[in-house]
Amino acid sequence: MLVCTLGDLLLDVVARLERPLVTGADTPSHTAVSAGGQAANVAAWVAALGAPARLIAKRADDEAGRLVAAALHRRGVELCGPVVAAGTGVVVSVVTRDAERSMASDRGISSELQADELDAEWLAGCDHLHVSGYCLTSEPGRSTAGRAVALARAQEAKVSIDLSASTVIEACGSERFRKLVIALAPDVVFCNEDEDRAIGGAIPGATWILKRGARGTSFDDDERPAAPAEVVDATGAGDALAAGWILGGPDLALETAARCVATIGAMPRG
Repeated sequence: MLVCTLGDLLLDVVARLERPLVTGADTPSHTAVSAGGQAANVAAWVAALGAPARLIAKRADDEAGRLVAAALHRRGVELCGPVVAAGTGVVVSVVTRDAERSMASDRGISSELQADELDAEWLAGCDHLHVSGYCLTSEPGRSTAGRAVALARAQEAKVSIDLSASTVIEACGSERFRKLVIALAPDVVFCNEDEDRAIGGAIPGATWILKRGARGTSFDDDERPAAPAEVVDATGAGDALAAGWILGGPDLALETAARCVATIGAMPRG
């Protein structure tokens, strides 16, 4: 089963605080630097679970870009997409001692992938296309997502969308964002409770997967508790859950999310 993902390849900086931040002062933390971005994370977890994974993203051949590309290659992910000289985006995640995280995101060059830059060969053999909701925030991402979905449907692939962030939905406008998602006619939608509220609830015809963190997940009203885990960092848990569900349904989804939260950072070890 070949899973393709569309979205961002970013430099991920995760700082796990030992105590609350103090304005104007230094706060001890444990810090990890790796590849990141929602689409990249899902692809990496798909590969870690033993399936072929292909990330479609615009990326840069700068120092950060070479680092994150090497991290994806090392994890067995195939990279497709145009490469430019500079512009790798960065996500900074600040994780508190109770494993809650806040993120500051700069999507960089990833947000500039044009629809006419997509090569149909990048979706050849695709069984499932997973689209990051960040693609729907503005042009050219919306047009690119639409063309990618059309190319995937031509391969008879399933399509999933992760709504990504309630702030993204609200900035776009809840009703407008809902219409954009409906227009793509996804088979599956992944979201958390804030995103569910922001978009106005489930979309008819789509399997609706509602992530509730430590309180478990609703798989189209099939309520499941979270798998036991020693939680270190919740960054990327939703992406790991998506990869597990795409390949194996609820049980594998919850197991993969538990693997993710037990380590610092959003990606599997590699």
